Amino acid sequence: MSDDQKTYIPSNPLPEARTGVLTAFDPGTRVLEAGFRIAPQFRELPVDIIFEKDTPVQLRDGTTVHVDVFRPTGTEKVPVIVAWSPYGKAQGTSASVMGVFGMVGLDNGVVSGLEKFEGPDPAYWCARGYAIANPDIRGVVDSDGDSVLWDRQEGRDCFDVIEWLAVQDWCSGKVGMSGTSYLAVSQWFTAAEQPPHLAAINPWEGVSDVYRDLVLRGGMPDTGFTRQLQEGSFFGKNNKEDVLTEAEEHPLMTQLWENKIPDFGSIAVPAYVVASYSNTLHTAGTFRAWRRMASEQKWLRIHNSQEWPDYYEESNVEDLRGFFDRFLKGDDNGWDKTPRVRYSTLDLEGGDKTAIPAAQFPPAEAVATKFYLEANSRTLTTTAPTASAEAGYDVDANPAAVSFITTFEDETVLVGYPKAHLWVEARGADDMDLFVLVQKLDVNGTPLQAFTVPNHNAQIHDVTDHGASILRYKGSDGRLRVSMRHLDESLSTDDVPAHSFDRVEKLAAGQVVDIEMDLLPIGLTFHPGESLRFIVNSGNLLGTMMPGIHEYVGANSGLHVVHTGGKHASYLQLPVLG
Repeated sequence: MSDDQKTYIPSNPLPEARTGVLTAFDPGTRVLEAGFRIAPQFRELPVDIIFEKDTPVQLRDGTTVHVDVFRPTGTEKVPVIVAWSPYGKAQGTSASVMGVFGMVGLDNGVVSGLEKFEGPDPAYWCARGYAIANPDIRGVVDSDGDSVLWDRQEGRDCFDVIEWLAVQDWCSGKVGMSGTSYLAVSQWFTAAEQPPHLAAINPWEGVSDVYRDLVLRGGMPDTGFTRQLQEGSFFGKNNKEDVLTEAEEHPLMTQLWENKIPDFGSIAVPAYVVASYSNTLHTAGTFRAWRRMASEQKWLRIHNSQEWPDYYEESNVEDLRGFFDRFLKGDDNGWDKTPRVRYSTLDLEGGDKTAIPAAQFPPAEAVATKFYLEANSRTLTTTAPTASAEAGYDVDANPAAVSFITTFEDETVLVGYPKAHLWVEARGADDMDLFVLVQKLDVNGTPLQAFTVPNHNAQIHDVTDHGASILRYKGSDGRLRVSMRHLDESLSTDDVPAHSFDRVEKLAAGQVVDIEMDLLPIGLTFHPGESLRFIVNSGNLLGTMMPGIHEYVGANSGLHVVHTGGKHASYLQLPVLG
């Protein structure tokens, strides 16, 4: 496997804001007694916990990484849950992590501060007969080597750590993985390597294709969050991968990016996957991995909030324990009767429904229904217009968008994968960056949206009015650079088109082309008299996915034209629950 296209730059030491109480290198074993509290704002430990700090583990290439292990006292062998990420194994008490909790409205007292950011809390799990392993991965903090970002190398490294953990004298030989975001992504890569002692995984929202989800979604070089991730993480003594330079030098799908896609067909371990419709970074990747993984024992739960509050919600932690008790402890606890899918439907007016059982996603009752665009009336209709028409906008004008509306007479629920099939033309340009959005309107025509986090204060309003899209849901979006429209027939389905991103096909003057665009999965309820608005735009209506990052501006000029009716019958395909 060649790494010739990889680029590295020097890492930096861990900054003070990312430093926790236990960050300093201090190898050894100690006991944290019941009642111990790492700092006043965190929960106390309910039981005695053995804490093995900065234990060295040698990877197959000779690189040494360091692992913190929290485990119950006593002689009974226990399973272990691994939290794999570059965020510093002792950052749970850092100002940075406490700031994130404050931003979303989580009280720091819901955790002990011993957990990795976005990972399982030792205070809970050790009290219930589990160990927690928090590694500093290759190149991070005091671990040796050069770090990489979401890569098959991480799967091989985690394989080695899992196999080391499994043979420790305190371990039962059963190893699981859990966590959100980066900690979810690392699970796809690790499970694909098939470590013999990995018995179950719990990916809780995460990308599964660095090219399509992170750096070049829709073929556009939208690298604002990549910069935040690269520059705000991977602190260490050596070098870190320079994904920003790689994206600039390799804008098409190459082996570099292929190595940043897990081998889904090799993921066979039992999996409890958690997803949402609203995370503009993680949603597509989580559903993609769920669909493509080979695991015969896999469960999906789609919640209605944001991953951090959802992950630490007590009832959800208890639910996860049922899964791990079944596959890491072998308990006959009835978990196998859990519906393979539990999905939610968003109402955006306070009437969300959650934990709706189904055998698959989308539910078998969902019918892919075409809603055709009609340019003159700017409506959506289930009957294809016979007359040709066009709607367009000058990308330098205001508005640089066109939209189409349908109003529902009856209660209508959408659950599944939307897509857009559009006939488009660029006048005065040879390419188009297109952004689309499915938006819900109330009976008065007002666009609806909803916070995904408990915090609703003035500051969260400010950052989410335009931007911070993972904190406030405004609808299902999609994007595509039209010159990247070539479909990968081996990956595409009728519901979910997938582009190859391996070629550039510029537009000629007067050329009308048809494109397929995937939108984020949807679960949305429309009451009688409410409407759906479909927007085609030259810029991202949602803004950035997180506060404080650079916003991508579409590389557009000239006039964008959407053709409708006749031989150019553009449509929006929606999954209507029958």
